Amino acid sequence: MDVQRYEVLLSGSGGQGIILAGLIIAEAGIRQKLQVVQTASYGPESRGGASRSEVVLSGTQIDYPAVTEPDFVITLTQEAADKYASEVRSGGIVLLTPPG
Repeated sequence: MDVQRYEVLLSGSGGQGIILAGLIIAEAGIRQKLQVVQTASYGPESRGGASRSEVVLSGTQIDYPAVTEPDFVITLTQEAADKYASEVRSGGIVLLTPPG
């Protein structure tokens, strides 16, 4: 697979599977023989607090492990959409979940 660098940002609230989704994307990249970095951050609450996962996939060595300009942003809450949707690179994809 010819991937220079592809950045994914997932965000929502605790309990929605954000961290697990990031791990699954990272594992898929590993199985495709890509270089992969996955990081996660979440609030102290186990349910309902802010949650964020980042995945960097690359066909070459990853020199900087953080997402800086995501190619793909997934938001599962309105708060996450308000905070992160504008960070997507030009031509990137934002996946928003409907309210409610």
